[in-house]
Amino acid sequence: MNNDYSLHIISDCPKQTQNIGIKLGRLSQEGDVLLLTGNLGAGKTCLTQGIARGLDIQEYTSSPSFMVVKEYYGRLHLYHIDLYRLEQTAEILDLGLDDYLYGEGICVVEWADREPAVLPEENLLIKMSYISDSKRYLEFEARGERYSELLSELHSQLSHQNGDRGINAVSY
Repeated sequence: MNNDYSLHIISDCPKQTQNIGIKLGRLSQEGDVLLLTGNLGAGKTCLTQGIARGLDIQEYTSSPSFMVVKEYYGRLHLYHIDLYRLEQTAEILDLGLDDYLYGEGICVVEWADREPAVLPEENLLIKMSYISDSKRYLEFEARGERYSELLSELHSQLSHQNGDRGINAVSY
């Protein structure tokens, strides 16, 4: 399978963004690393809330901006990491993120573009951008065989679910 697989989605509302996250969470496996980028208000935390629900996490998921890392427990551990307030590579390295990135759960890293060199080369990069008050553009880029398979399955599920007919998804 091609490791350069990508998927482009326009989400019409926060609930739809969360539903995409739910599907992604259900498909996630131990060791997965999901990197989120986008400006403030692009929907990164909204997508993460859906991922958490897809992992059967009952606890409300909020942005860990002031804590940097929040842990949640469901079908798999979710390590929700936020690099927004960190400005130097040394700060990020001092956090000991390897324990999370190569641990037993899945990692969702917000503001992953802050210091991509400290993150695993194989990952699912999700670039999110604001279109309007309710619409968001999500570009998924698979980096590695595992993530190409994950993205292919996500695309298949989004294409075949009657309840998501409104999701505009195109793969490359």
